Amino acid sequence: DPRVLALAERLLGPHVRVSFTSALVNEPGKRRTGWHADWPFNQNNAGHVQAPYPDRVMHLTALIMISPFTEVNGGTLIVPGSHRASSNPTDKSLGIDPELPYPSEFRVTGPAGSMLLFDSRLWHCAPENRSDSPRLALAVRYAPWWLNLEPLDPDSDQRRQLVTESGLTENVVPRIEPHVYESLPENVQPLFRHWLARSGG
Repeated sequence: DPRVLALAERLLGPHVRVSFTSALVNEPGKRRTGWHADWPFNQNNAGHVQAPYPDRVMHLTALIMISPFTEVNGGTLIVPGSHRASSNPTDKSLGIDPELPYPSEFRVTGPAGSMLLFDSRLWHCAPENRSDSPRLALAVRYAPWWLNLEPLDPDSDQRRQLVTESGLTENVVPRIEPHVYESLPENVQPLFRHWLARSGG
């Protein structure tokens, strides 16, 4: 959507790109998850910005609601204003129990087709789904050109150093096959060209 891209470029600069996407499924009966900030601010990831991090927008997360987000089915919980903090509850030195409710938490609700766009530093979690149907969303994450995405690439040497050799965990972003890349809309291809599969790969 040109409105989203315009905002992403205003916040992250020109040559914005998608760092990775993922399907989010909150199954019925699933327990509440812990408070965290998204990559690259989650201190549990092998590749992360070391806390305390600067007060600067470096990454955006968009949650596209495939299902409605409701009070019952586990609409995402956020802590308004927490994106300005220098760390998040994945940083154990803060002394915040990520499993407990937070005093100023706020539940995001909306009809299917809505989108929640936020600075990836924002504290958030998925609450319990008390409905009888899964709550579905698609997460699309935007990064500036200068943010290092190599730790996400399963074939990169830097991932081997940070993840394989250290025993830590990190997200995995598989490369896009050429025929899939060519099927993307023309204005979307530049957002994913860095994930195009290498020749012979």
